[in-house]
Parts: sequence; structure tokens; C-alpha cells
Amino acid sequence: MIEGIFVDGLIFSIMVMGVLISYRIMDLADLTCDGTFALGAAVAAVSLKSGMGITVSLLFAFAAGTIGGVVTALIHCRLKVPGLLAGILTMTMLYSVNLRILGGANLPLLNVEKFYTKIPKLLSFLPSEWASLVGTILVALLVKVLFDLFFRMDLGLSIGAMGGNEQVVISQGMNPETLKIIGLGLSNGLIGLSGGLLAQYQGFADANLGTGMAVQGLAAIMIGEFLFSSNKIYLITLRAICGAIIYKALMFFGRKYGYLIGITPNDFKLLTGVLVILSLMIAKARGKASDAGAKKKAIDKAAHQHAEAATGDDNA
Repeated sequence: MIEGIFVDGLIFSIMVMGVLISYRIMDLADLTCDGTFALGAAVAAVSLKSGMGITVSLLFAFAAGTIGGVVTALIHCRLKVPGLLAGILTMTMLYSVNLRILGGANLPLLNVEKFYTKIPKLLSFLPSEWASLVGTILVALLVKVLFDLFFRMDLGLSIGAMGGNEQVVISQGMNPETLKIIGLGLSNGLIGLSGGLLAQYQGFADANLGTGMAVQGLAAIMIGEFLFSSNKIYLITLRAICGAIIYKALMFFGRKYGYLIGITPNDFKLLTGVLVILSLMIAKARGKASDAGAKKKAIDKAAHQHAEAATGDDNA
């Protein structure tokens, strides 16, 4: 049970890191993830069914998600469509694309060698559930390390600077449209990769697999931000991973014990939305408290300096 929560949470954390790029680093509301998550699952499933290897299927899932993000960026940048609407357009179109790829609403992965059947064979000295957890940890850790390295490079720093103030990158002679294309491509590439991994874990791909992923990813990010605050990228990604695991644990225990207080699986999307709203309210209250504390410290410091100056004048 516990290992299953961690596996599910770590797969989900890759998607959350993708959402982190658009919502936090680029400061751009992007709903493409609802479509690219299912797209990654569909592409990975079809690739495995076609006899391609596990690694190739995951790379194709990443590439497919990247293409979805680039389409959104092009609609936003070249057609001057607001980012939110551009994401909705791409997400809507991808639903039909996913149905085409799958050849229907879903595609089971029966009698196909998958990541989560291969890993237990390689780690046969461990129980299959723990072998799956070890394999997922390695994948999530690899993604995190590459993510951290990228956003410590000049290109990654430029994408982050654009999210803070677009005029900064323009003044440095960089094209913000190019940075948006790269950023949204990378964001949705990670989301597609997460979808491809989840399809192999669940044993099927579904066209509706990505429904509500934007809100769920945002909820996980906010849960992680309550754990600790930091501006260092390796801690920000660690925070996102922890938030994803906690979110999945909450959903698991909600499904298992929610009936005790009248909660059913039909209520989970409502609860996720309420969780995001509460997180925003708490974050806003914490921000006001922090500002008030800083203001009080500044006033106390100014009063202390004034008192010292007055004492000096009296001594003179």
C-alpha cells in the first residue's frame, strides 16, 4: 500500500515539475497539460504495442508532449492569443488527436513488456512492489537532476527571468517568444513523459487520463510550498516532489476512508478545487503577515536609530 502511494506520487511528481515550469517559473497559466498528459500515455501505449522498447516509448511520449507545448506557444506568440485560451485550444484539439492515436477511448497493455514488468525482473531480489518503487525513484531522480541542471544554465535562467519580468530578457537582446516556445515545450514534454509512465504503471492508456491535471498539479505545488520556502531550484523541485506524494496520499486515504464522513470519489475534484482555494487564502494571509512583520522591523529599526542619534546629540 505505502509503496503504491509513493510510486503513484513519484510518477505524478514528474507532471508537477512540468506544471511548475509554466505556472511558477514562467508565470503563465497553461491548460495544455490536460491534453499532453493523455497524449504521452497514448503515444507510449501505441509505441509499446508496436514492439518498440520501453525507453523509446517514453522518449516518444516526451517528444509528443513537447510538440503539444510548442503548438500552444506558437498560438500564443504568433497569433497573439492569450496564453490561457491558447492552452484551452490545444487541449481541446488534443482530445481528438488522442482518440485517433488510441483508435478508441482506451488501449489496454496486455501481454506487453512494460517498465513495471521489466523492473521487477531486473531487481528480482526485491518484492515486485518495492522493485517498482526503486525504478520509479531512479526515473524521478534523473528527471529532477536534469531539471535542476537546465535551470542553472543560461537558457534556463533566461526563462525564469522572463517569467519575472519580460522586459529584462528583451533588454538583454533575447527573444521572449523563443523562450516561451522552449519553456512550454519542456513543460509539456515532462507532462507527456509522466503520462507515458503512468500508462505503463496502470496497464492502459485512456483519452480522459489527463482530465483535471492542471488543477491537481497546482494543488500539489501549493502543498509543497507549505513545507518550506526557498528560491534555490533544487529545493523548489524537491518541494514539488514532496507535494505530489502528499497530494496522492491524501487522495488515497480519501478513497479508502472517505466513506466514514460521507466523501465519495465523485467529490475529489471539488475537494481539490477547495484545497487550491484554501492554499491561496493561506498563502495570501502569510504574505500579509510577512509584510507586516517586515514593516514593524523597519519601524523599530528607524526608531532605534533615531534614539541613538538623539543620545549622541545630548552627549555633544
